[in-house]
Amino acid sequence: MTGSRTAGTSASRPAGVSAWLPVAPCTPQACARHTGAVRSPLPALLRLLVGCAWTLLGVACALPVRLLPAPARGWLVRRWARGVPRTFGVRVTVRVHPYAPGSAGELVVANHISWLDIPLVASVLPGRMLAKSEVGRWPLLGRLAGLGSTLFIDRDRLRALPGAVDTVAAALRAGSRVVAFPEGSTWCGRGSGGVFRPAVFQAAIDAEVSVRPVRITYGTAGAVAFVGDDPLAASLWRVVRAAGLTAEVDVLAPIPAGARAFVPASGGPGRRALARAARAAVVGTDLTATARAAADQTAVASDRANRPAASVHH
Repeated sequence: MTGSRTAGTSASRPAGVSAWLPVAPCTPQACARHTGAVRSPLPALLRLLVGCAWTLLGVACALPVRLLPAPARGWLVRRWARGVPRTFGVRVTVRVHPYAPGSAGELVVANHISWLDIPLVASVLPGRMLAKSEVGRWPLLGRLAGLGSTLFIDRDRLRALPGAVDTVAAALRAGSRVVAFPEGSTWCGRGSGGVFRPAVFQAAIDAEVSVRPVRITYGTAGAVAFVGDDPLAASLWRVVRAAGLTAEVDVLAPIPAGARAFVPASGGPGRRALARAARAAVVGTDLTATARAAADQTAVASDRANRPAASVHH
């Protein structure tokens, strides 16, 4: 799990105080609501039990799966991850850009709305998740994150940021795919979300790997939104009670992030321009001209180039 959701004491932190600890304005009371069709309590309870059992199966099998060869391990992780939203009653459609084959050694970045985002991304592009250190101490899910080679970072100390960037860059250089949610917190999904924080993009530049934007959208964002101090149990129950939930995952064209491919003409930090370009792809805004002017970079795909191709239903 990423743990990029704002929690506990940080919920009262004014937005914008820290680039490393952003706070979304979304709250459970204002955002986390479902107004559509609902399941009756008994079928919803069965969904909840099946979903939790499938998740616990992942915890139980995580250690032996790590011992398998990489191709078999990746296949099993994708199959398990696809089962998580399905068992909780969410129908998923995945669309992959026709000229964007997946590869190792890339930074995957996506918008962040729900705890469901993690298995959705893992079902298509399994990799090492970037998470705050507290996640490692969570019961069950913390163990699953640790066994899944999660990269834990200390978000409470800005002095630890350069070391965290170096750790991510080292993993990318070693050929790992690293998955991050650079908004730094979950958002309700009703608007354009938060800005992409640039720190993790520096790791992609240092390692000279591409950045893979992924767009996640939900048919009923209020039911799946996991924001503010919303308890996980309440979020789980809201998801299984909501009928007809759908999710779409758009795997977009990669953005070159090597030191020679993304160097600003001004000599300023390329990570900021790279973060803007990735966010533009995710939210569907054509910022190609702006990104070129800011970064002297000609390979940033426009929204038209990032429109997905054939659908695959889970």
